[in-house]
Amino acid sequence: MSTTPLRRSAAIQLRVIHALVMREVITRYGRHNIGFVWLFLEPMLFTMGVSTLWNLTKLTHGSHLPIVAFAVTGYSSVLLWRNTSNRCVKALEPNADILYHRNVTVLDIFTARILLEIAGATGSFTTLTLFCSLTGFMSPPANLTTAVCGWVLLSWFATSLGLFIGALSERGELIDRVWHIVTYLLFPLSGAGFLVEWVPDSYQKFLTWIPMVNGTEMIRHGYFGSLIHPHYNAVYLVTINAILMLSGLALCRPLRARVQHL
Repeated sequence: MSTTPLRRSAAIQLRVIHALVMREVITRYGRHNIGFVWLFLEPMLFTMGVSTLWNLTKLTHGSHLPIVAFAVTGYSSVLLWRNTSNRCVKALEPNADILYHRNVTVLDIFTARILLEIAGATGSFTTLTLFCSLTGFMSPPANLTTAVCGWVLLSWFATSLGLFIGALSERGELIDRVWHIVTYLLFPLSGAGFLVEWVPDSYQKFLTWIPMVNGTEMIRHGYFGSLIHPHYNAVYLVTINAILMLSGLALCRPLRARVQHL
């Protein structure tokens, strides 16, 4: 009997998040045409466009690695953490009115947006991988478990980063104005367009301090196996994820009252 209130609360919270996700989908994509399919199609088109461009221009980065697989693993990883964090910036202001409902929390609003972005990026990545593998443009992952673990850790990083940046953005205009610029600056350092082993030895250690590089290297290790020499530290990535998430949760606590007084 003691678990009944907990289960009831969990069920209510799940219904709230589901409603917020549906509200977000309708607000962002509408009810007409292909609607929510854009959630998966948008990142797919971007990744396919980059892959096609690299193929047409014969870009290889001086490597023997298949260019389609390299582009799909790299740019899907970028879209995962970048889109998630960008969508969390100033997420509460347009949703301030619904915070007057007792069962809706600040964390629910962030969670709905984070789930949408991760679902879109994961669906896009999975579909592209299956399609390209079946059509011969890329081989299946050499080690599916490692690739999935890398994607899960990078998704956790995207969640933690989105929560942290989203909570910070509600405290002033600076994060809103600066974060999008920061993501563009981080893009060339994220590991999407290179492997750490291609970088001079003196810079490799510094690159592995960037959390998303570890996730991308782990995913590519799962895909390419012995074809590459990966540089990543899963324990370091887990530690950064935990610190970011705990910091984000702490920053979220006072936000409800703050937003409701706007």
